[in-house]
Amino acid sequence: MLVLPRVLPRRHARHRVVMRAQVVRERDFQLVGDRIVDLSDGGMMVAAKQRVLTGEPVVLSFRIPWLDRWVDAEAIVTRIVHGRRKGDPGHALGLTWERIDDRALRFLKMHTAGLPEARPLPRLPLPRG
Repeated sequence: MLVLPRVLPRRHARHRVVMRAQVVRERDFQLVGDRIVDLSDGGMMVAAKQRVLTGEPVVLSFRIPWLDRWVDAEAIVTRIVHGRRKGDPGHALGLTWERIDDRALRFLKMHTAGLPEARPLPRLPLPRG
C-alpha cells in the first residue's frame, strides 16, 4: 500500500526575491544571514552564513528596493534548510515575523503580490503516532 505524506497548506504566499539583508542572532549579534531568497507577509527565507538553532530569535534589517525604504524587524528561526534536496537554495533559514512595523508589512503585502511565487518544495512526511 502506497502511503503519501500529508502536506500542510502554507499560510502565506511566498515570493522569489533576491535582496540583501542583515540578519543577526539576538544573543550574540553574530551575522547569520545576508541574502533573502524568498519573502512573504509571514516571514522570509534567508541564505545562512552560520548554523542557527530552530527557535532562536534574530534581528534583521533589509531595504525594500522598489520603495527605497528600510525595514527593521524581529523574527524567530522556524525552519532550517540543509540544502540536501533538489531545488533547495543551499543552507537557509526560514524566519517568521515576531515584530514588524504594520506599515512595512502592508507595503510588503502590496508590492510582493506581483512577484513570481516561490515553488514549494516537497515536505518530509510527518511522523505518525
